[in-house]
Amino acid sequence: MALTSSLSIAASAELSTALDLTTGRAPLQVRRSVSLASGTGVGQADKVFSDRRTLAASASEDLDLAGVLLDAFGATITFARVKGIIVSAAAGNTNSVVIGAASSNPWATLLNATGTLTLRPGDAFSAHAGQANATAWAVAAGTGDLLKVANSGAGTPVTYDVVIIGASA
Repeated sequence: MALTSSLSIAASAELSTALDLTTGRAPLQVRRSVSLASGTGVGQADKVFSDRRTLAASASEDLDLAGVLLDAFGATITFARVKGIIVSAAAGNTNSVVIGAASSNPWATLLNATGTLTLRPGDAFSAHAGQANATAWAVAAGTGDLLKVANSGAGTPVTYDVVIIGASA
């Protein structure tokens, strides 16, 4: 099965102010992107996981990046390296979605073992390794492969979307 993928992060802004005879402008355009061919080497990926998930009030789950997740065709995915990740919290959530700090075997190469990222309703997080980054974010099956996702509070469920692109070797 072949996989071609691309990830990008972009921002645009224009700061302006009225001057005596003109308007001063400072436009900004920033875009970082990576295109990945099919494979397991530098600039390549061969696995993708995507899903819309819901967690009950105060619940959490560990996404096992090595051998439990299924791709769109029902095949088991084992990531050796993550090349890109996107997580977005639904705008209709009341509580936040908290990513990271699994109690055992945490996938620690992106957020460290105890680091977390809190996504309030409507927030999104995206990261991708550079085109020439040979290792990206390593996954260690059985010892460093759990990405914890938690509902920050009681009372209501949260929904989030997740996309993980990576390589099996």
